[in-house]
Amino acid sequence: MLTNLPAYVIIIFLVTVALTFYLFVLSTRKKAQVLVVLLLWLLLTGILSFKGVFENTTAIPPRLALIMVPALVVIVLLLATKKGISFTDELDLKKITLLHIVRIPVEIILFLLASHKVIPELMTFAGRNFDILSGLTSPIIYFICFRNSHLTNRKLLLAWNFICLGLLLNIVVNAVLSIPFPFQQFAFDQPNIAVLYFPFTWLPCFIVIIVLYGHLAAIRKLLKSQSI
Repeated sequence: MLTNLPAYVIIIFLVTVALTFYLFVLSTRKKAQVLVVLLLWLLLTGILSFKGVFENTTAIPPRLALIMVPALVVIVLLLATKKGISFTDELDLKKITLLHIVRIPVEIILFLLASHKVIPELMTFAGRNFDILSGLTSPIIYFICFRNSHLTNRKLLLAWNFICLGLLLNIVVNAVLSIPFPFQQFAFDQPNIAVLYFPFTWLPCFIVIIVLYGHLAAIRKLLKSQSI
C-alpha cells in the first residue's frame, strides 16, 4: 500500500468504489447475479493488488494489463453475444446515465493523489484530464433527457455519451502511458504509480471498466432504438 497517503484519501476512494458498485447494480435487472460477479471481481483484483502483484513494472506484458484483459473480454461478450446483448438491453438507461456522477469524486481523488506525488498532474483537471465535465453534466443530462420516466431527447443523450466516451479514452491513454512500464511516454518526473497499489488498482480494474461499459451500452441502446 501507499504509506504516505492520509486515511481520508483512501476512504473517499473506497466510498467512490462502493457508489459505482451500487449504481451499476441498481441499473441491472439481474441484481443478485451481478452483485456476486462484481464482488468476486473486486475480491480477486483486491487480493492481487494487496499482495503487490502489479508493482512489478518490468514484466512483459505488464501484469496490470493482463488482469484488464478478462474485463475487456467480458465487455465485448456483453455487446456481441446473444445473452450479453440481452443483458445489455435490459439495463436502465436512466440509471446508467446517472452512474457517471461517480466521475466527480474520481477527479477529486486524482487531484489528491497528484498532490501527494503518486500520479502526475497531467492526470488531473489541472492537466490534460477534462473528465470531470462528464460527472458534472451527468445529472444535468439526466434531468433534460428524461421527463416523467421517459426519454425525451435521444440525440442529446447519444451525443453526450460519445463526447464523454472520448473524454474517458483521453484520460485512460494518458494514464496508461504515464505508468512506469517499458513503453512509458509521459510524466517521467512523476509517473502514475498509484494504480499499481491497493486499493487504487480498482480505479482501472473496476471504476473505469464500469464507466466504459456504461457508455458503450447506452450508445448501443440509443442507436438501436433510433433505427426502429
